[in-house]
Amino acid sequence: MFSLHLHFVLKVERVLIVCHLSAEIRLIRARMARLLPLIVLLMIPGVCCQSVWGVIYSSLHICALKGSTVTINCTYTYPTHHMITEVFWINTNSSDPPNLFNDSKYSERIQYLGDKQHDCSVRLTDVRHADSHKYYFRFITDKDKWTGAPGVTLNVTDKPVISISSSGVIVEGDSVNLTCSSESNPPVHNYSWFKENQTSSVGSGNIYIISNITSDHSGQYKCKTRQTCGERESDPLTLNVLYPPRNVSASISSAGVIVEGDSVNLTCSSESNPPANISWFKGETSVGSGNIYIISNIRSDHSGQYKCKSENELGEKYSDSVTLNVLCKFIIKQ
Repeated sequence: MFSLHLHFVLKVERVLIVCHLSAEIRLIRARMARLLPLIVLLMIPGVCCQSVWGVIYSSLHICALKGSTVTINCTYTYPTHHMITEVFWINTNSSDPPNLFNDSKYSERIQYLGDKQHDCSVRLTDVRHADSHKYYFRFITDKDKWTGAPGVTLNVTDKPVISISSSGVIVEGDSVNLTCSSESNPPVHNYSWFKENQTSSVGSGNIYIISNITSDHSGQYKCKTRQTCGERESDPLTLNVLYPPRNVSASISSAGVIVEGDSVNLTCSSESNPPANISWFKGETSVGSGNIYIISNIRSDHSGQYKCKSENELGEKYSDSVTLNVLCKFIIKQ
């Protein structure tokens, strides 16, 4: 009897479970039936996006060099059953913003690259510092209007320019200031200085001071600026340091015996900026000029002490003397 009762209870519970599951399945099927049209609609390309207002910009922040060309790429969507009547760009998000295509400051430089469907790209040429603004795409349909926030921020920067404190001649021992200037938005927050053929920086700050300048400081210099927009590098500026003659020396071309009738070259070497004029002396008497003093068909009376003088507008310097010893040539007559 107990066994029969237990069997009956189990059978009833199975029936209840099956009935409960069947009810759940019918409920799910009913819900799916209601959702099916929406799912099919969402699977149709473009339908989901065309039901909402929106503008998508490829970049929200653009940095440009003054004088360059900027292209802002974007796409826009709007509800179905709307027809686009007007598209334009603005630089202020107000209730009735002016159309930049009709603005004399932009009209000759702005070009709409998009269409009246979904592309809203625009190009701005010869950008200027005054163009640093936030820009928005705005479109009007036959039923409503829309401005695409948050817009695109354009920052226009300049290539940095180097100026030098001295407008005249720079001579060894002077103090020289190199100044790096850059008109940029956002402002420059770091300056560094570089000299040609050197990979590491030689200074920092917008002013590079060289005290007690030497000829080793001659060369090309560049400044590099760093800001939110990235790095900008100036054109090179050449620093030309002048100095008087130094390291002046005289030498004789012949290392052996010099005999009457030979040809001998005396050479003067020196360092200077600007280049020096060279003159030759035998004792205290001037005998020639130029880096090389040539004595052809030399005679015994050419023997003596020779020295050269190196001279430019900043000074002069003599070499040490070299001795020219000319041997007589004996002719044996038969």
